[in-house]
Amino acid sequence: MGPPVIDPDHDPPLWCGSPLRNQRRLWTLWSRRRRLTLAGQFLILQLVVVAVVLTIVGLISVRQSNDSFASERGAQMRSVSEYLANLSVVRAQIDGPAPARSLAPAIDRAVGLSGATEITIADETGRALSSSDPRLIGEQVELGDSRVREGRAWVGTVDARGRRFVAAHAPIIDDSGELVGLAVAEERFPSFWARLTNAADELVLYLGAGAGLGIAGSWLLARLVRRRTRGLEPHEFATLADHREALLHSIREGVVAVGTDDRVTMINDSARSLLGLGTDVVGRRLDTLGLDRAVVDLLTAGSDSQDAVLLVGERVVVFNQRSASSRGQGIGAVTTMRDRTDLVAMQGQLSSNLSITDTLRAQTHEFANQLHTISGLVQLGEYDEVTSLVGVLTRRRAEITDAVTRRVSDAAVAALLIAKSSVAAEAGVTLTLTADSTLAALTPHTSADLTTIIGNLVDNAVDACKGVTDPAVTVALSDDADEVVLVVRDNGPGVPEPLRDVVFTRGFSTKPEQPGGRGIGLPLVRLICTQRGGSVTVAHDAGAVFVVHLPKEAA
Repeated sequence: MGPPVIDPDHDPPLWCGSPLRNQRRLWTLWSRRRRLTLAGQFLILQLVVVAVVLTIVGLISVRQSNDSFASERGAQMRSVSEYLANLSVVRAQIDGPAPARSLAPAIDRAVGLSGATEITIADETGRALSSSDPRLIGEQVELGDSRVREGRAWVGTVDARGRRFVAAHAPIIDDSGELVGLAVAEERFPSFWARLTNAADELVLYLGAGAGLGIAGSWLLARLVRRRTRGLEPHEFATLADHREALLHSIREGVVAVGTDDRVTMINDSARSLLGLGTDVVGRRLDTLGLDRAVVDLLTAGSDSQDAVLLVGERVVVFNQRSASSRGQGIGAVTTMRDRTDLVAMQGQLSSNLSITDTLRAQTHEFANQLHTISGLVQLGEYDEVTSLVGVLTRRRAEITDAVTRRVSDAAVAALLIAKSSVAAEAGVTLTLTADSTLAALTPHTSADLTTIIGNLVDNAVDACKGVTDPAVTVALSDDADEVVLVVRDNGPGVPEPLRDVVFTRGFSTKPEQPGGRGIGLPLVRLICTQRGGSVTVAHDAGAVFVVHLPKEAA
C-alpha cells in the first residue's frame, strides 16, 4: 500500500512544525485509518463463532456416528457370535484334532451372513483356534473387560492390532455345561472421514444453525457494546484514555491503585514523588519497590481507612484508602495520599503545649493542696507547724530544682524536668534524673525538639508503670559536641518485641482511645529524630528503655 493521501477538505492541516513531526502525524493518521472498525471486528468474531460451532458440531456428529455404529453393529456382532456358539458342529469340532480346518466353513458362513471384519473361535483361555484371518490362529484374542469366561455374552469396543473394533463375545458350552471355547465377532470402526461423510446431512443443519447463531450473536454484541460505550468508536476510546491520563497526573494528591496480587496497576506523578519512586512502577509488586514495611502493609491492606499517617522518608504523608470491586468481587484498593509534614509539625508543637498545660495543671493541683494544708493549720493556730511545713516544702522544691539545674544547663529542659516531677508525683510515680546526667545549653531549635521528645517519652513512661509496685521512671542525659543522648527507663511491663516498631506508627496505642486523638506521641518523637538525622529505639530491661540520639544544631 502506498503513502496516504491527505484530503484538504476533510483532514485537518498537518503541514506545520518540523518535517519529522509532520511525517509522524501522517503515519499516525494512516495507521488509524488502517485499523479495523468495530463492525469489522464483529464480523471476524462472527466467523470465529461459526468456525467454533462447526468444529463442535463436527465432533458431536462424529461422536454420535460412533455411538450409532457401535449400537447397531454391536447387536449384529452379538447375534453372529451367539449363532456360532450354538452350532453343534462348532461344539463338536472345537476339541478336534484340526479345529482350524474343521471350523473354517462355519466361520465363513457367519462372515457372509453378518459382514463382520473378523470372526474367531478360541479356546477357553482365549487362544484363537480358527479365524477368518489365518494370521490370528494361535494368537491371544483381545478380550478387554469382557466377562465371557464367566459364561456371559458381552458386547463392547476393544483396541486390537492398532485398530478399534466393535466386538461381541459368546461362550461355547458343551453338553455337560462346561465352557470349552469362545466365539468372537468383530467389526472395525469406519475411518474419521467416512464417519464425517455419513453425518453430512446433520452437519449442514448444524452449520446453518451455527451461522444463524453467529449472526444473531454478532448483532446482539454490537448493540450491547454500543449501549455500554455510549456509541463511542475505538479512536474516541483512545482520546478518553489520554484525557484520563492527563487528568490523573495533574491532580496534586497522590493516587495509587493496587491489585489483589499486590501489584501496582496505576500511579500518578504526585504519588511517585511522595513515595520516592521511579517511572517503572506499574506492574511491579509493592514489596520490590524499596518502600518501608509500614507503607507496603497499608497499601496492600485492601480495606477502607481514613487519615492514616506514616513517615515516608522525611515527609509525613496522610493516606486514605478505599477497597475497589467489580460485579461484587474485589479487584484491589485505591489509595490517595497528601503531604502533611508542616501540619504534623504544628500538631507536634500543639502536643508539646498540651503537655506543658498538663504539667501546669499538676503543679497547680499540688500547690492548691499545700495551700489548703497551710490554711487549715493557720485556722487551728498551729503556727509552728505552718513554719515547719513551709520549710519542708521549700527545701524539697529547692532540692529538686538544685538536683536538675546542677546537671542540666539548658533552662527549657531543666524547667520541663522539674515540672514533670510534679506530674509524676501526682500519679504516684518517682521520676529520677541520673547522677551522671549532663547537658549543656542548647540552641533554641534543638532545645524545643528535645523538650518535645522528653515530654512525650516521660508521659508514656509514667502511664506505662502505673499500677506496678514502686513505679519509677529514670531519665539519663548526656551530650557531646555533635549530639544529645537521652535514655528514658520505666519499670512497667515493657514493649513486646513484635510491637517495638509498631509503637512508632501513628494511631497505635495500648491505652483506651482518648478524646482529641491517640497514638501520636511516639510517632512524633521518631519524626523529630528522623528529620534531624537521629534515631530512636526501644528495648526491654525490666521495663521499657527508649534511647534517643538527637544531633545538635550548629550555634
